[in-house]
Amino acid sequence: MGMISLIKQILILFKLRIGVAMALTAGAGIVAMPGSAPSAGEVSLLILAVLLSAGAAGGLNHYHDYDIDALMGRTRNRPFVTGALPRSPLWLLFFAVLVVVPVGLVWRYINPVAAIHVFMGAFFYGVVYTIWLKRRTWLNIVIGGLAGSFAILSGTAILHPEPTPLALSLAFILFLWTPPHFWSLAIALKKDYVAAGIPMLPVIAGEERAARVVLFNTVLLALASLLPAFLGMGWIYLLGALAGSTIFLAKSFLLVRNPTSDQAMINFRASLIQLALFLTAVYLEGTLFVIPTATAALQVLP
Repeated sequence: MGMISLIKQILILFKLRIGVAMALTAGAGIVAMPGSAPSAGEVSLLILAVLLSAGAAGGLNHYHDYDIDALMGRTRNRPFVTGALPRSPLWLLFFAVLVVVPVGLVWRYINPVAAIHVFMGAFFYGVVYTIWLKRRTWLNIVIGGLAGSFAILSGTAILHPEPTPLALSLAFILFLWTPPHFWSLAIALKKDYVAAGIPMLPVIAGEERAARVVLFNTVLLALASLLPAFLGMGWIYLLGALAGSTIFLAKSFLLVRNPTSDQAMINFRASLIQLALFLTAVYLEGTLFVIPTATAALQVLP
């Protein structure tokens, strides 16, 4: 295997897109919090820690699920299934190092609370969701979805180790976002999950009922997305949250009317748009807060 091919397989193994999303989520937690900005070193360390630990959790997911991955069209080309990467127990040690070392550095150079949140994000995806729940209950993605909540809390904890109402509201939004996002994909790929024996909601409840649950969760998500606007976030955040929620809600209504694979995939993409608008709104709101704060700080310097 050539070097470029090897790198590609490793990036697939570590689920780079999910890791980047978690890192961006942690960054949103950083910029959302009022107060003096953390140092560039602290921000870089936390983002890298979240990226690496999320990658390790993704790798563990590949390692543990190689047998059922072989039964699903979406996952049958993963490295441990195809043999592109040898499935050796040494990978488990490598995954552990990718979590323990960054978490230890965050504990030492930022604070223990942020480190615990980074660890819990990886733990909930890699262990709670993948190993404990995925093959046992339809609640797998509900509980496993806390991984995203811990990611944003790791960012808020840089300046506020004790969770504030704003931080908790942001974490709650991420918690509510994951189930309708993933259940939409599960409706679209129901045959795969049936073949693999994974009890995702559409498998045990059917597409129509699952679509109604997705809509119900999306309504809860839309309402929860308004909370930060009452807890310190401004009108830019509110506009972004409303735009994302409107798109996701509209597609979820269509999914209930037409619970087909194609419509479910459209809803899955709408959930990604909703998340992107939510994070963008948080970043824009946080940036507009940070710039005036930094300017005021510079004015009082000698």
